[in-house]
Amino acid sequence: MSVNKTWWKEAVVYQVYPRSFNDSNGDGIGDLQGIIQKLDHIKSLGVDVIWLCPVYKSPNDDNGYDISDYYDIMDEFGSMEDFDELLSGIHARGMKLLMDLVVNHSSDEHAWFKESRSSRNNPKRDYYIWKPGKNGGPPNNWPSFFSGSAWQYAEETNEYYLHLFTKKQPDLNWENPKLREEVYQLMRYWLDKGVNGFRMDVISVISKRNYDDTPHANFNDTIAQVYANGPRIHEFLKEMNRRVMSHYDVMTVGEGPGIDLDTGLQYVAEDEKELNMLFHFGHMFMDHGPGGRFDPKPIDFVEFKKIFRLWDEKFKNDGWGSIFLGNHDFQRIVSRFGNDADFWEESAKLLCLMLMTMRGTPYVYQGDEIGMTNVAFDRIEDYDDVEIMNAYAEWKAQGKDLDLFLKHVHVNGRDNARTPIQWDATENAGFTSATPWLKLNPNYTKINVADQQNAGNSILNFYRQMISIRKANPSLVYANYAVINEAHKQVYAYWRWDDAVRYLILLNFSADQQTFEVDDRFDIESLSLIIGNMGAVQMEGDKIFKLLPWQAALYQL
Repeated sequence: MSVNKTWWKEAVVYQVYPRSFNDSNGDGIGDLQGIIQKLDHIKSLGVDVIWLCPVYKSPNDDNGYDISDYYDIMDEFGSMEDFDELLSGIHARGMKLLMDLVVNHSSDEHAWFKESRSSRNNPKRDYYIWKPGKNGGPPNNWPSFFSGSAWQYAEETNEYYLHLFTKKQPDLNWENPKLREEVYQLMRYWLDKGVNGFRMDVISVISKRNYDDTPHANFNDTIAQVYANGPRIHEFLKEMNRRVMSHYDVMTVGEGPGIDLDTGLQYVAEDEKELNMLFHFGHMFMDHGPGGRFDPKPIDFVEFKKIFRLWDEKFKNDGWGSIFLGNHDFQRIVSRFGNDADFWEESAKLLCLMLMTMRGTPYVYQGDEIGMTNVAFDRIEDYDDVEIMNAYAEWKAQGKDLDLFLKHVHVNGRDNARTPIQWDATENAGFTSATPWLKLNPNYTKINVADQQNAGNSILNFYRQMISIRKANPSLVYANYAVINEAHKQVYAYWRWDDAVRYLILLNFSADQQTFEVDDRFDIESLSLIIGNMGAVQMEGDKIFKLLPWQAALYQL
């Protein structure tokens, strides 16, 4: 990767989903004052940056990702004074704040859209994407990310508007320079307040192609070939950088559904002057079958390793990567990539060790630092997510097996990551004194912050140790990376090295003992263990290690 060293490459980012973080006023919904109360917990992890999911005014059709006013705070979360207090509290603790920038779409309750839909010759008509219907139906066959058509008919003007997400999230028209100027203005507003950068929601789809039908049956192909990487995407991002980002010392990370190895580098290469880094989804969609999230399939572990290697190779001389295993849109990492049944603690620590020893900027999602797990609610009514609800309605209309659907939700539903944070073993896990907006995972009496706070070998304290080790060893950020025996079906092992230091990382992603031989890239006679989730790995000869189930270790040579 690029040798230019900067603070955002060396940062560890902690993602806060405010609705589920901490409720300060007893209405069952997390809020800004609730985050303020827990800033010392976040600081204690050793992280540098907090990425805050949207807190702007919103009718909450998609939990804040449908914004009705970019210059105000959602009532449920508090006021602008609360936000300013949060920002100064973050800065006072030596951390930075990354806001979520959601500008592919707004809410249909935004003033711009109300005007846009009112008549065909309204000055803001072209802030959104309007098309006449075809053959008595929508303009084309584009599907929404959240089931059904991506077009909604508006009888006021007898045309359809595009919404790649819910019908209450109309897509903004980036072809319109006035709309782009509005976006740059709102970005400056937050940056001038002292915000330290943006995570840019689905930024890869802001430039639309022609509006031909999609020929793809597989939705992921439609994302990659039809929605993402449109003809003007790089022009728009360069303009945004030139007009806004280049005037501030801040970080940007673009959410990039549909960005692949062929298209990824242009977004983040230093001389392109677009984004600092992006989230690609190679490893995050790999258990989605042809029918998407609710058509799960097993993870191909060798492919999982290959994806990390290929992206690392792509960015090793230019650009920069982000290392993440989960966020608010996916299931809990220990349930998905670990083993939350028999080796919960061991596998949660293994995933942490992996995150903190890869090249790129690591992201930790709230609750992962205590090993929070997926939840399996018995009834569809206990779920809240619009994606789950829309897909359920679609299955029901098609007469499909609804019990099977619920099982798929238990595996892949987004609400797995959205159950409230488990602070302690008291009622509602210390999250709220009221009825929480989304039920808690019943295992909160066993998995919570208070319990792990002072237990020396807890998952929480392992996260603190690993983050501190990464901070003390910048080579873990920048050094070379090479996988050892990528074809091995259970063990993920890799070297990290530069002129100063050499590391060996061993991760057994299985519930069985594994015998693993390292290659002879380096002489391992002088191995010293920096940290492991079960101490040192037993050796059976010069280069042969015998790993216990879910054992993980970081060695220095």
